[in-house]
Amino acid sequence: MTVSARSLLDLFRSGSSRSESQPFERGLAAYENRQYLEAFRLWRLASEAGNPEADYRIGLLYAKNEGVIGSLPDAVAWYDRAALSGHTDAQFQLGLIYFHGVQAAVGPNRPEMWRQSTAARLGDKAASVHDLVFPNGTGVPRDLDIAFLWMSVAAEAGKAEAQAILGDMYANGQGCARDHATALRWYQAAAEQNAASGQFALGDVHYQGRGVGVDFAQAAAWYQKAAEQGHVRAQVALAFMSLKGTGLPANAEEAARLFQSAAAHDDTIALYNIALLRLSGKGAVKDLDKAETALRKAARKDYLPAIQALAEFYALGTAAEPDLREAAYWYEKAAERGDAQAQFFTGRFYATGTGVAPSIRQAAKWFERAAENGHATAAHNIAVFYLNGNGVTRDVATAIKWFERASEGGISAAGVQLGRLYSAGNGVPRDQARAAEWLSKAADGGDADAKTAYAVFLIQDDPSEARLAQARTLLTDAAEVGHSAAAFQLGGLHMGGSGGPVDLPAAAQWFKRAASAGHVEAQHSLALLYSDPKSSIKDAQAATNWIVKAAEGGNAAAQFKLAVMYCTGQGVEQDLAQGVTWYEAAARQGHTTAQYNLAAMLGRGQGCEADPAKAAEWFKAAAEQGMVEAQLALGDALRAGSGVEQDRDSALRWYRQAAQQNNEGALRRLQAMGESVG
Repeated sequence: MTVSARSLLDLFRSGSSRSESQPFERGLAAYENRQYLEAFRLWRLASEAGNPEADYRIGLLYAKNEGVIGSLPDAVAWYDRAALSGHTDAQFQLGLIYFHGVQAAVGPNRPEMWRQSTAARLGDKAASVHDLVFPNGTGVPRDLDIAFLWMSVAAEAGKAEAQAILGDMYANGQGCARDHATALRWYQAAAEQNAASGQFALGDVHYQGRGVGVDFAQAAAWYQKAAEQGHVRAQVALAFMSLKGTGLPANAEEAARLFQSAAAHDDTIALYNIALLRLSGKGAVKDLDKAETALRKAARKDYLPAIQALAEFYALGTAAEPDLREAAYWYEKAAERGDAQAQFFTGRFYATGTGVAPSIRQAAKWFERAAENGHATAAHNIAVFYLNGNGVTRDVATAIKWFERASEGGISAAGVQLGRLYSAGNGVPRDQARAAEWLSKAADGGDADAKTAYAVFLIQDDPSEARLAQARTLLTDAAEVGHSAAAFQLGGLHMGGSGGPVDLPAAAQWFKRAASAGHVEAQHSLALLYSDPKSSIKDAQAATNWIVKAAEGGNAAAQFKLAVMYCTGQGVEQDLAQGVTWYEAAARQGHTTAQYNLAAMLGRGQGCEADPAKAAEWFKAAAEQGMVEAQLALGDALRAGSGVEQDRDSALRWYRQAAQQNNEGALRRLQAMGESVG
């Protein structure tokens, strides 16, 4: 104990005479009748007569906002009077207040707000006004030295709660040097008075081995004593020990009982853990509704594990169907708390519009935050955003930075992207050596897509015999694990691509592997291979089957080919309406000849009702892509006013474009319209 604390204690023990207690007792009666202002008046009289209990009671009125304007600084002034007269409870309250400090409340009608506004208005004169209106100030700064002094005095006087807190101060070195032996002595003093806080502290001492050897059995015994008195933290600690069988036999049912008891007092950790037990049915009856309620209570207390668990609860639809709006809400809460995985999920929700309104900017924000917290997939995503300018300003240098971070985190696709960027010189100086380095590194990770990308790079960069052999090995490895793009590339190599030997059966085999896995380009290539009259493996029926699959898969060239087949009756029964359908499918994907053929059929009403206006639109689409026949047809339509408003100047413009390619028909039309063709 410090000298100053000992001196104070000696002063208190000397005592001082108390005046008559009649005003004080009348004040007690008034207080019990909730006549707080009358109690205040009577206790003021008792205080003036030297009654420290009255001083303490007035301090409580200020602390509780009863009969007077609530003010802890004013409470401190009255506690101080009582404490200096030896009032133990007042000493303890002072210790608590100085230990925590009291921040001045800011808001409408708050003293601190008034103090700030007067300071702004009155300047130097404000201090005297403040001293007059708020003689004790509007806050109490935290002061561990003063807190230690008063807590020591109260503890020496036998206040059990003060003894337990003083033990904490010695254990943590707050207001004094850290001293586990002295802390233990004060904890024991509190526990001897059956104080739950002291018993709980002794449990912690033995559990953590603070100043004594670790003794789980002793820890459990002290936790048990505190828990039986309703000490919530002790109940939680004992519950964990019961659940894990630490220091006492494992007992999930007892753990659940203790967690539930603490949860009834809204303890956050207890709410979370009883929810987990009810979700699993371990130690408690499985009850998803009660589990959800407990998780929600803990989550609303801003407890991150509960927020994470609640988000997953709704995302997976643990109790019923998934509720993605609720899941998105709680994932974003976890994201705001800095959880990287939740930030990634939140970014994905905004990117896809899952449970929230879609927002590329929000997606970019959360992906970048997750990436900054080390989430590799998020780093890859935000790199793609910077590369394409999605939700952020396009910045290739920043994209490369995040691709590199993602690659370091094991995302092989990031290495592939880096390789492609350096190989193409997309936003960075073209550097084939660096491209090869990144692609090779990604391929070494074993990812099939990375192997395929590296193989394609090797073939395109330098199709030497050695590189072709290396590429075949990479592609074969990838294809053998079901990577359809690798099988497609192998098919191309066996077709003689990049100067390799031609092996049509092998090409068909690899194309078929990819095609069977849904690779549309492979389906189209296989159809062409089977339909080639010069091919040794020609198969008309197989060609038709694969061209249909490729067309249905969205391949524009296959759609055009199928349209031709329906229009000519080649390999299928002739059906002009089907021909129009497939021409239109290909035309919408920008297939120039399909656009022209569709326009011609619409103009003539073949397989459909004649529609000159639509015909003119498709002629224009093909003409804008440079097709001479379409330019002539569009010029004719404009000249005649067929499907469009007659426009001689526009017709001449399209004829001239066609004439630039020395088209005889265009030249004749220009001459017929009296235009120079020189």
